[in-house]
Amino acid sequence: MKQGFRQSMAWLHTWTGLLVSWLLLLIFMGGTASYYREEISRWMRPELSRTLVPPEQAAASALAYLQREAPNADYWNVTLPDARNPALDMYWMNPAGEGAGNDRAARRARFGQATVDAATGEASTVRDTRGGEFFYRLHFDLYAIPVLWARYIVGFCAMFMLVAIITGVITHKKIFKDFFTFRPRKGQRSWLDFHNVSAVMALPYHLVITYTGIVTLMAMYLPIGIKVAYPEGEQAFYTESFGDLPEAGPAAGRPGVRKPVAELLADARLALGGAPVASFRIDHPGDAAQTFSAYQRTDQRLSYEAPSVRLDAASGRLIARSASPGGASDTRGVLYGLHIARFADAGLRLLLFCSGLLGCLMVASGAVLWGIKERTKHAKSGKVGFGLRLVDALNIGAVGGLPIAFASYFWANRLLPLQLEARPDMEARVFFIAWALALLAGFVWPRRQTWAWLLYVGAGLFALIPLLNAATTHIHLGVTLRDGDWALAGVDLVTCLLGLALAVCGWRMQHWTPPVSAAEKRRRQAPPQAPATEGGAA
Repeated sequence: MKQGFRQSMAWLHTWTGLLVSWLLLLIFMGGTASYYREEISRWMRPELSRTLVPPEQAAASALAYLQREAPNADYWNVTLPDARNPALDMYWMNPAGEGAGNDRAARRARFGQATVDAATGEASTVRDTRGGEFFYRLHFDLYAIPVLWARYIVGFCAMFMLVAIITGVITHKKIFKDFFTFRPRKGQRSWLDFHNVSAVMALPYHLVITYTGIVTLMAMYLPIGIKVAYPEGEQAFYTESFGDLPEAGPAAGRPGVRKPVAELLADARLALGGAPVASFRIDHPGDAAQTFSAYQRTDQRLSYEAPSVRLDAASGRLIARSASPGGASDTRGVLYGLHIARFADAGLRLLLFCSGLLGCLMVASGAVLWGIKERTKHAKSGKVGFGLRLVDALNIGAVGGLPIAFASYFWANRLLPLQLEARPDMEARVFFIAWALALLAGFVWPRRQTWAWLLYVGAGLFALIPLLNAATTHIHLGVTLRDGDWALAGVDLVTCLLGLALAVCGWRMQHWTPPVSAAEKRRRQAPPQAPATEGGAA
């Protein structure tokens, strides 16, 4: 190396961070919002009942609905409500007709789904929306591009981020001192301090969330070992590694009886060691060979991989249980669980959410800092290069525009007609249209005033969400705060706080003045020199 080791690491830190920073910001913001995807989904479906019923009653309501609407289905799958999500969601697969294909499109056409009122068993007329699931999928599947390519792109960005974090630690030899250092109104130094503080405050989180994000898709990123060890096909690897239940046997072709679902749930809990059931599936409903498969909840385990059991639906006898994972699979399950944090209680979830926000600030401040440093260099020559113009425009469009896009998604959920065809896709389009307009503004008007106005627009959109909610639904803050429904009230309150924070940033950007260097201060404070006169004293 021509430079020293630390200088080389600084160069690597700069470029691995900058080149993917704008897409990383989208990924980080989507992942951070995903900590509350259940709460966001509830907020975006205000028609849902807010009453939580016991799982036995919910299961009975689900089966009553399915028996009416899909009695001949190949299987039923029911997700039971819980404290974070009181919805009773279900889907089923209708039998294949004569001549029907077996490709993915044909199987998808056979699916049915519904959301049912857990108390009454009647279908809920809830608006069609992806809710918080949109943010969750966005942060690793992106949107409107093939899923495989999207996950490779996200993995590439995650690897760059991991390198940037490690090289950042190496570069900052005073990393713990920097944790307590912030020098406001110092221009480039202030941005550097802000970048350091946002990075160091949640450094363990940044490392864990980045590494575990790569681990969740490791089988896709490194498939060669699986192909060599399992020449018969990848499915054998997944069955052996994750201990999935074997496929249910064929139907008997004659009617059969089914034990009451409350008793089947009790039998399943007993087989799972007393753990609660998150969802269940009935294969060949109404047939003499029907089975009842139950899946343990994952919110009480560190590992994402939860055990499951299959019972005979007529007697409740245990037929099969998922195999215990090996050490490698269990390690992967724990790392996956750490990434999605379903085990987190309310306090830990809030801490993770705040850490995710710090990650967003770290990425955004790093990109802005590069632009400020380069502008200082270009000021000496009086020319601004194409690279700096491009980075400035992308910074404005991403850092200033993504908050607008996220807020616009909430507005679209409330304002789009309820009967609109393909409504979830239209909500997503509103998100990307809003972001595209902000990016366009960044390229057309790459000035500081554009920064301020985009931040003001984002602030207004976020801050007005509670008022929009009150004007369009019955679950506004006046109701949710009175009833102690903090899951729904929290969405409104957090959007208010985000709006306030963006407004402060916009005001600071609008009234920002470049700091004056020490040399310039001395020049200004020096007394003016008297003009020289010809000749001398008389």
